[in-house]
Amino acid sequence: MKYVQLGASPLKVSRICLGTMTWGVQNSQEDANQQLDYALAQGINFVDTAEMYAIPPKKETYGKTETYIGNWIKANPDKRQDMILASKIAGPGLSYIREGKPITSQAVIAAVEASLKRLQTDYIDLYQLHWPNYPTPHFGKHWPNQVNYREFDAEAQRNSMLDILQGLDACIKAGKIRYCGLSDDSPWGLNQYLQLSKEHNLPRMVSVQNEFSLLHHKDWPYLMENCIHEEVAYLPWSPLATGLLTGKYLNGARPAGTRFTFMQRHGLFRDTSIANEAVSAFVELAKKHGISPATLALGWVDQVQGVTSTIIGATRMSQLEENIAAFTAPLSADVIHDIEQILTRYPAPF
Repeated sequence: MKYVQLGASPLKVSRICLGTMTWGVQNSQEDANQQLDYALAQGINFVDTAEMYAIPPKKETYGKTETYIGNWIKANPDKRQDMILASKIAGPGLSYIREGKPITSQAVIAAVEASLKRLQTDYIDLYQLHWPNYPTPHFGKHWPNQVNYREFDAEAQRNSMLDILQGLDACIKAGKIRYCGLSDDSPWGLNQYLQLSKEHNLPRMVSVQNEFSLLHHKDWPYLMENCIHEEVAYLPWSPLATGLLTGKYLNGARPAGTRFTFMQRHGLFRDTSIANEAVSAFVELAKKHGISPATLALGWVDQVQGVTSTIIGATRMSQLEENIAAFTAPLSADVIHDIEQILTRYPAPF
């Protein structure tokens, strides 16, 4: 297993991060235990969760994933020191989480305390803002004019960011979190936080995790260039495009128990005709080179300049084993060349 520095922090994380969002809906406590045991045995030390999980989010499963992880930590207290544990505070919009209100310093402090109790640990290594208080071009809103950047007061948002940083600072000083980061954010958002941290001597964001895959790579080059030069770790989530890149949803297929058979908060916006054409091309390419579609997709993300640790998730142990194995050896130059030819045909399939 390869380990790299998490942005400007001294933490060393594995190039693979274990995602956990299905634990509590598609996966049981026993499944979670098996995945954690296997991942750590393979050298993975980075585990990502969130207060909002399990996915798809609903009031009944709020906090359930953290609870599963907490139960595992309680049963394996000696292994906590070997983990870099990341969690997130939910942004505005979910009525059952702080009445759907924006993130504030007090919300951060309360959410950290609640997560610590569910996780049954004294500290969280990386605490992230799951999504910001302001509109961003994520979850299918990345086409021109889908976000009206003039509709919010930038100065008011900067004041809100400062307030949030003060809450994070209080948690760090109390020893409850070690470092902080962003999720589903933009270059503007990242740079505002970095500037405010410098101006007010407050904690610095060390990471940002955004959606990134063969089907959705809009963060290259602008945000990733930003991350490289500012020493901010880039953590891709959904490197398999919610499973699309495995080919299991081709031609309208909906295998029982898979993610596409569950309610999706933002709908199946990735499942377009062009996306399916692109997936078909990538599946055929994987077959040509004698590797699995998942290995092709994960191997490509891993070699993108600026990627720190790729967040993978699985509902079955066989999937987890295959996904981890995808990082064993880099894709050949021939495979990368063939991938690039497909990318030029399908630069933005959803």
